[in-house]
Amino acid sequence: MSVEIIAHRGASKYAPENTLPSFQLAYELGADEIETDIHLTKDNIPVLIHDETIDRTTNHRGYFKDFTFHQLKSLDAGNWFAKEFAGTPILSLEELLTWIKDKHLSLTIKLKNNKIEYAHIEEIVYEMLKSFQMLDRTTISTFNKASVKRLSHTHRNIALLLSKRERNLIPRVKELGANAIHIKHSLLKLHLIKQSKQEKISVRVYTVNKARHMLKCIKYRCSGIITDVPDKAVSLRNFIKHH
Repeated sequence: MSVEIIAHRGASKYAPENTLPSFQLAYELGADEIETDIHLTKDNIPVLIHDETIDRTTNHRGYFKDFTFHQLKSLDAGNWFAKEFAGTPILSLEELLTWIKDKHLSLTIKLKNNKIEYAHIEEIVYEMLKSFQMLDRTTISTFNKASVKRLSHTHRNIALLLSKRERNLIPRVKELGANAIHIKHSLLKLHLIKQSKQEKISVRVYTVNKARHMLKCIKYRCSGIITDVPDKAVSLRNFIKHH
């Protein structure tokens, strides 16, 4: 099975992250999967944004959790990236699921609950995925181990996110109820891949934008490459496949 190419916040090198233009471009560039980030609004709507604040990626300032979805919809989430994207709106999870449902794409949802503990975020996201019949096509990931444990009672595809090395990682992942790990590319080691394969744990690597790092992931037969440049990863994978 070939390594999956997962578009990190969409094709975020070429379009504003976590927006429809970014996801549409990733789809057109041949990505297998979309990765995005979820926070909850003041009125408990799951919405796509990476940071805890809206300062970096919109024309406003403040903590995301302090705004209602209606307030956020009037913001510009594209102009910070380039003038051609001015007026691009923030997306809700519901809007993303409406767009992706009829496309040949899988989805990774990263719950951004490692700094702010959003009450019932797992349940809210799970129920929305269920209503769109997207459960089988979606992996839910988080750095929050308590959240992984909560998810394990309902969802099948769960990934623990890691940015630092941990001892006894694979047994711990299994104990939490996850079936995948999403690791920083500097943590990728062949022995970890071998151990994870024995235990049927998928390994996806982020954020892989350099060709040499992509080649390493492909050589080690990782389950997925999470990248800002899906076109580059798709081309490299296809080149290796045919040579």
